[in-house]
Amino acid sequence: MSNIAIRVEGLGKMYRIGGKQERYRTLRDTLTDAFTAPFRRASSLLRGQAYGAANLNETIWALKDVSFEVKHGEVVGIIGRNGAGKSTLLKILSRITEPTEGYADVYGRVGSLLEVGTGFHPELTGRENIYLNGAILGMSRAEIDRKFDEIVAFAEIEKFIDTPVKHYSSGMGLRLGFAVAAHLEPEILVVDEVLAVGDAQFQKKCLGKMSEVAGEGRTVLFVSHNMDAVATLCSRAFVFDAGARVFGGSSSEAIDFYYDSIFGRTKKQSHIVFEQPATLQHTATITRIEILDVHRNPVSAIHTWDEVVFRIQYAAIDRIEKGSIILDIRDRKDQRLLVMDSGLKVPIRKGVHQIDCVVSRMPLASGEYFLSAGIAVSNSQWIWREPHVGFLQIVGQDVFGIGRPPAYSRMMFAVEHRWVDSSGDHTAPVK
Repeated sequence: MSNIAIRVEGLGKMYRIGGKQERYRTLRDTLTDAFTAPFRRASSLLRGQAYGAANLNETIWALKDVSFEVKHGEVVGIIGRNGAGKSTLLKILSRITEPTEGYADVYGRVGSLLEVGTGFHPELTGRENIYLNGAILGMSRAEIDRKFDEIVAFAEIEKFIDTPVKHYSSGMGLRLGFAVAAHLEPEILVVDEVLAVGDAQFQKKCLGKMSEVAGEGRTVLFVSHNMDAVATLCSRAFVFDAGARVFGGSSSEAIDFYYDSIFGRTKKQSHIVFEQPATLQHTATITRIEILDVHRNPVSAIHTWDEVVFRIQYAAIDRIEKGSIILDIRDRKDQRLLVMDSGLKVPIRKGVHQIDCVVSRMPLASGEYFLSAGIAVSNSQWIWREPHVGFLQIVGQDVFGIGRPPAYSRMMFAVEHRWVDSSGDHTAPVK
């Protein structure tokens, strides 16, 4: 028996954009169109318009020439920018849509969680949807009965199990959807970036369940922008860009490749780490971030324990009460290391303004880090948010007083400390 769970070869998916959405057609519609077609053609020619020209639509390849294999029991991450083709791939593997070219063979029963409430019928109750999804997955009623209580307990919707799903909140639908997909024992579990919808406690619970599923030897395809989750759960990962698989390797290698591809252009810039025009889509937008040294001179890199200034320019349509600007520094696993929050110290005013975030002594050791930024109201609601605004290079210096900077990656933080000989004048013989 082959050890391959998923085999994809030359896979491509083309979409036609800009055209009218086809509605459901009856036999009457078809006969009417056939009868009137000659008259529409003659009318178009009389107007000097080639018949069918109005029906030409632009096409876009969401996936193009994608090939890979996944073995049984592997947990593989799929990462990439928005629009890279990740979700389209999972829809093809889940048999929700058909490819335009190539093929994707899946050897085993697939459980999919691609978006909140996927596969649920809104008029049916939670109980009925559990049995419906189980039947779709090919499970017997006895198998579903055996897992039913565990599914309901995990989803934490005991009181509403006999309520129609259309009355569920998005969080309740998410919990039930994940519980069904994870507990009905599919041989292959396909999970898209839906965990970001839940609260922190639920995300932790889902990741724990996915670790358990992986430990049972089942195959998991996991699409996520949470690099820490990918690094923790996945042994391998693929990087997608513009519909193509551009890299495949260990999860750590794939994460490094992904970040390098995002910030490759930024690394070549000097002190400007982020710049974009103001947009009316948001009440307020950060338009520029640059790095300055203690003398307010632009720098492309800073040293450990240096004073650094992040100069942030923003544009606001109106004054924002209780607004704050938040700047994070993250590592390559997307773990938040430092948070700088303006709180209510500096008001966000109408128009284009700039503020400085001054870090007196940068505690991070040498390495490559990434910045994320946002504007929030009352520290709870984002007005504007960009998870990866730029790249930050920190160069080590002789923080230990040993005559040279510490070795790269020896540590993450460099704390100020001192050593004191507390033995006084007493000297003990060395034995």
